[in-house]
Amino acid sequence: MLANLRIHWTILKTCIEERLVYRADFAFGTLVRFLPIVTQIFLWGAIFASADPRRGGSLNGYTYRNMVAYYLLVMLSRAFSSMPGLSEGIASDIRDGTIKKYLTQPIDMLGYLFWHRVAHKLVYYVVAGAPFVLVFWLCRGYFSGWPDGVTIAAWVAALALSFLIGFLSEALIGLIGFWFLEVSSLVFIYMMINYFLSGQMIPVVWLPAIISRPVEFLPFKYLAYFPAVIMLRPHTHAELARELLIELGWVIALFAANRVAFARGVRRYGAFGG
Repeated sequence: MLANLRIHWTILKTCIEERLVYRADFAFGTLVRFLPIVTQIFLWGAIFASADPRRGGSLNGYTYRNMVAYYLLVMLSRAFSSMPGLSEGIASDIRDGTIKKYLTQPIDMLGYLFWHRVAHKLVYYVVAGAPFVLVFWLCRGYFSGWPDGVTIAAWVAALALSFLIGFLSEALIGLIGFWFLEVSSLVFIYMMINYFLSGQMIPVVWLPAIISRPVEFLPFKYLAYFPAVIMLRPHTHAELARELLIELGWVIALFAANRVAFARGVRRYGAFGG
């Protein structure tokens, strides 16, 4: 047990050092990602300006202030749950035989990739922490105030679980590389569905009932929508507990699916030479 903890700590420390090698480039790329915020604020301003005045300037129960606050919180949620390049990286390792290093050494591939992503996120939060604070401070007028402590704790838990769901979902798609030579098309389809059903584009409750009802039973909403609405919409503590338990259930189910896919994939995997 202690040896495994030392291995995990070494992996985490090494991956953090790796991310910091190109810290200037990483910092610049992180800051550039904040530029679309201005565009989105103006875009939603134009949309709500054309809203029917008889509705009090609101759309589907959201005012302009609510929508900007929602967009900012979704952006923060996606900073936790997005895993760029994870699926393609796993599939590429399978295709070119790099995965052999995980099979011949006492290092679990999924465990290594998990700590690699944790290191990436830690460096990202350090670099993006100040811009996030500045953006939320400048946009503080769009928020109605802080909820109670239990709600804030539920929000933090939801963000942590969204990271796990995002990692496990994309890792599972990458493991399909054991059966298919190329997964880029599957990744593209997943990203489009994810963008639509996770609430990145519009709140999930804006979708037609025929779509929004099934989404309630899928993990997508926990990647962006649910962590955002925790801070915007009143929830009872019982409702928060129920949603967090469902989110935890999806984490457990995706973890089990990853383990089964990896075990079965390794059994059929063959590599020669090198």
